Amino acid sequence: MLIGVICGGFSSEFEISMKSGDTIVRNFPAEHTAVKIVLSKTECKASWNNSWFPFNLNSASFTTHEGEVTLDSVIIYTHGDPGENGKLQALFDIYGIKYLNSNALASELSFDKWYCNQFLKNFEIPVAKSILLLRNDTFDAADIITKLGLPVFVKPCDSGSSYGISRVNNLEELEPAIKLARAEGNSLVIEAFLNGTEVTCGVYNTENGAIALPLAEIVSENEFFDYEAKYLGKSQEIVPARISNENTKKVQDLAIRIYQLLRLRSISRIDFMLVGDTPYVIEVNTTPGFTEESIVPRMLKVENKSITEFWREIISFETQA
Repeated sequence: MLIGVICGGFSSEFEISMKSGDTIVRNFPAEHTAVKIVLSKTECKASWNNSWFPFNLNSASFTTHEGEVTLDSVIIYTHGDPGENGKLQALFDIYGIKYLNSNALASELSFDKWYCNQFLKNFEIPVAKSILLLRNDTFDAADIITKLGLPVFVKPCDSGSSYGISRVNNLEELEPAIKLARAEGNSLVIEAFLNGTEVTCGVYNTENGAIALPLAEIVSENEFFDYEAKYLGKSQEIVPARISNENTKKVQDLAIRIYQLLRLRSISRIDFMLVGDTPYVIEVNTTPGFTEESIVPRMLKVENKSITEFWREIISFETQA
């Protein structure tokens, strides 16, 4: 099969997406051919025989010196807009182009931190107490602190990156944090602090059902798992997580349940805060980082599964599902 790996995108994580795409292409199963597709705000191009050609998203094709090349399917690996939020999936659905990712609805729902957690809350899945602010909403900082306590986290709802997230430790920090979050997204969520152990779980679908990978424990050198901690080495990501076997299974089972409730496909990584013996879901990532140093490849290493075999399993299942 000829499969495009779309990376880049419109978000602040363009370069990370490019590295993720490179890792996937470099480790692609030999029985398939990967075509790197780079999408930016100004162009979309495909790499073919050491040359670049304009790529048509509406037909999943490009024209080389030898003729037209049409892809059999694509893997969308843009972090944030326009892939992780479902926009590319919606476009591909219109034109009947096959892709291996979660569909448009699942991607858009899981991308929005507020709506996703409220959806999961309806299924009695623990989430942090929170307040939603739309772009033009006024707010009373003191009232927010009274309701949620301190510290709180302020996050853009609809941003795939860790930009715009702040930990607020006092009343004076809240207004600047809200301004920062509004620069990254159209709405924001203010969440109560959860005092526990941060863990994350990768889940993917196979012919044998949904598989949960070994948990990673996140120990940030910063106040929380921000962009520097996530991508610039300012954190320890300990795999497997240093929690009990019972709590490990509890988190893995809950991660699979969330994956299935959201009707996700391919790989997703679901973040939790383990408070005592109760896992609270923090957020769902349908396009988790996939550089050589990223968490999911490290989970695979502990699982003794190569990146190549991992993508072979996903491609085999998702192209037949």
